[in-house]
Amino acid sequence: MKKISILLLTLIFFTSCEKVIDVGLNTGEPRLVVEASIRWYEGTDGSQQKIRLSTTTDYFASEVPAVTDAVVFVTNSSGQVFTFIQNELPGTYECNDFIPVVNENYTLTISYQGETYTATDALLDTPTITRVEQKNDAGALGNETEVKFFFNDIVNETNHYFIRIDDPYKVIPEYGVLEDRFFQNNEMFALYYSEDLKPGDTLKCTLNGVTLNYYNYMNVLLMQTGTNNMGPFSTPPSTVRGNVVNQTNFDNFALGYFRLSKTSVNEYIIQ
Repeated sequence: MKKISILLLTLIFFTSCEKVIDVGLNTGEPRLVVEASIRWYEGTDGSQQKIRLSTTTDYFASEVPAVTDAVVFVTNSSGQVFTFIQNELPGTYECNDFIPVVNENYTLTISYQGETYTATDALLDTPTITRVEQKNDAGALGNETEVKFFFNDIVNETNHYFIRIDDPYKVIPEYGVLEDRFFQNNEMFALYYSEDLKPGDTLKCTLNGVTLNYYNYMNVLLMQTGTNNMGPFSTPPSTVRGNVVNQTNFDNFALGYFRLSKTSVNEYIIQ
């Protein structure tokens, strides 16, 4: 009976100590967030493109606020305008007549809440993924699958590449950047390791040629959000600014980046 009494007292003690703690966080004014990646996929004419707009919100918010009342268009160096219209998905603006041209410069313009945002970037070429190699006993313990996606560096140019790997066992894709500083005019590869991949799984590699500015932007962003951070609740050392500039009010800057490229995709089935 004594043991039961002690147990009841223990349960009452721990139950009474439970308390919901409200963490008061400062909330800044919402900023425009721009997701504007123009991708010209191999085998397509590149005419269908999408740009997504949203705003920042509270840390504990369950939904990302979509921007549905902006005016969005892209202009090439000849002054040709490609208008992006809000479609049925809130915050998504679509263009069906875009004309992609390698080495052409494009300017994005967004009018939102009485302010004008602009960004300029060049559409760069991207090599085709030529072959894939697989190794089944990789890693320090020999229990990982290693996959290499090979491509030939574009000759006589200084090139930078943005790579995305879609792993069927990960909700969020893996991202990385490469430069050809030590590999100019030679074969290069994107490398991926996993201990989860099994024969029959599909690993998707997406390769984009990007500008030096975007390479630097993603390099900093990946360092702050990847393996070099201090945990899932750490604060980035600084806000990573993209190339979208508020021409009306410089201090009310937007987050995100406007970039363009040809895009090479390879879906490899694990052997």
